[in-house]
Amino acid sequence: MTTTPNQEPNIQGLSAQMQSLSDKIDKLSTDMERSNDKFDAYQKGTQWVVQLAFTLIASATLTIILSTVFK
Repeated sequence: MTTTPNQEPNIQGLSAQMQSLSDKIDKLSTDMERSNDKFDAYQKGTQWVVQLAFTLIASATLTIILSTVFK
């Protein structure tokens, strides 16, 4: 019977720890979403840069070929 008073503070402590862990998990989830958004933005930016580079290379190649053909 003496274990009942000792269990109550332990249950309250566990409840507080569970709430703390729940808050930390929520924060990690939010941070993970922001990281995913940043990664998505970097990926799209990289795709645009690669596409621009290939377009410039193709344009330069076409210009050189056409200028040599029509001279």
